[in-house]
Amino acid sequence: MEFSLMGVPPVVVFNNLVGTLFFIAYFYQMVFMVISLVMGQVRLPKAKVKHRYAYFIAAHNEEAVIANLVESILTQDYPRELIDCFVVADACTDATAERAREAGAIVYERNDLVRKGKSWVMDYGFNRILNEYGDKYEAFIVMDADNVLSPSYTEIMNDAFDMGYLVCTSYRNSKNFDSSWISAGSALWYLREARFLNNVRMMSGTSCAISGSGWLVSSKIVRGMHGWDFHTLTEDIQFSTFCAIHNIQIGYAPAEFFDEQPVTFHASWVQRMRWTKGFYQIFFSYGHELIRAIASGRFAAYDMFMTIAPGILLTLLSAFVNISYLVIGTMSHGFIATEAELRMALGSLVMLFIGAYVSFFFMGLLTTVVERKHIHAKRSRIFSNLFTFPVFMLTYIPIGVVAFFKKVEWVPTKHDIAVKFDEVVSAGE
Repeated sequence: MEFSLMGVPPVVVFNNLVGTLFFIAYFYQMVFMVISLVMGQVRLPKAKVKHRYAYFIAAHNEEAVIANLVESILTQDYPRELIDCFVVADACTDATAERAREAGAIVYERNDLVRKGKSWVMDYGFNRILNEYGDKYEAFIVMDADNVLSPSYTEIMNDAFDMGYLVCTSYRNSKNFDSSWISAGSALWYLREARFLNNVRMMSGTSCAISGSGWLVSSKIVRGMHGWDFHTLTEDIQFSTFCAIHNIQIGYAPAEFFDEQPVTFHASWVQRMRWTKGFYQIFFSYGHELIRAIASGRFAAYDMFMTIAPGILLTLLSAFVNISYLVIGTMSHGFIATEAELRMALGSLVMLFIGAYVSFFFMGLLTTVVERKHIHAKRSRIFSNLFTFPVFMLTYIPIGVVAFFKKVEWVPTKHDIAVKFDEVVSAGE
C-alpha cells in the first residue's frame, strides 16, 4: 500500500509543517531580539515618590539561606522605614523562623499540612498582613528564601511602580551559575528571559510575565481579590495569564536579584516537571479565554498563549506522531512504509533535533555575549555552557511527554547555597 505523498512519507510532511508552525508562532521573539540589540536596556524615569513596601517570603525549611535574603532586603539603598520583611515559616521542622527573626524579619508560623505549596502560603500571609497592618503597605514584593538582592533592587522597582504599574517583574540572575551544567543552563534561560523578553515587552508597551520570585504586586490587587486565588502548580504563570486576559499590564524593572538553580538533573527534572504540568493546567483552564483576548487584538494575550502553548503541545504531538510512525512502520514490514521511507522519516526527525540544537545554541551564544557582565562564573563554565545549554533545553521534550500523563504534586526544592551579594558578584574572578 502506498502512503507516501509524491515519494515523501507523510510524517516528513508533518515534521516540516511542525517546524514551519514553530517558526511562525515564535517569529516575534526573533524580532524581540533585534529590538533588544538595537535599543539596549529599558531606562525608567526616576520615581517622584518613595513608596512603602512589604517584602514577602514563603519559606519551608530554609534555615541555611533565609538570613542572607532578609539581610539583603533590610540593608537596601532605600529608606529603611519604608521597608518591612515578612517571612511565613511554613510547616518548618528546622530553625527557619529563628534565623529569620534574628535577621530582622517579621515572622509568621503556619502549619497547614493539607493546603501545601507557595500559593496557599501567599494567600495566608497576604490576608494576615492586610488584616493586621491595613493600608500601611502600597505593594508586596515577593521573593523566594534562596534569593539575594542587589543593593539598588528596591530603588529600581520603585521607579517602575511609581510609573503606575500595579504588577512588575525584575531581572532574575543566579547565584550558582558555576555549580553544574544544569544550573548554568537554567541560569542562562532566565538571563535570556529578562533581556530579550521582558525588557523588550516593556520598551514595546506590551505586558510582561512574572516568573517564580522577584516580582511586585500592588496591595490594591491583593485586597480586591481578598487574598491570593491562584493555586495551580505554576501560580506565577497563572497570575500572568489572568493579567493578560483582564488587560492588567505587567511592567519590568532592571532590578537585579539572584536565586539558586538546581544543581542535579534529578532536581531540575522534578522542578520542570511541576512547571510543565502547571502549563497544561493553565492551558486547559484559560486557553479559551486567551483565544478570545487574542481575537480582540491584545498582543499580550498572544504572547502569553505562546508561553504556555503551542510549544509544549506541538512537541508532545510531534513526539507521538514520529514514534508511532517509526514503530508501526517498522512492524508493518513494508506495508505502511518502506525501508527507504523509514530512513527518510528518521532523517527528518534527526534534522528537526539538529535545527532545535542550533537554534538554542545561537540563543545561548547571543545571551552570553550580550549579558556577559551579569554572568559570575569561570570562563570554562561559560564556554562549555554554550554547548550544553541546547541539551538542557531539549530535555524539555521528555519532560513534556511524561508530565502530560503523570500526576504531579508540589514538592519543595532544597536550597543550601548560602552566599551574600558581594560573594555572588565576585564569583569567577
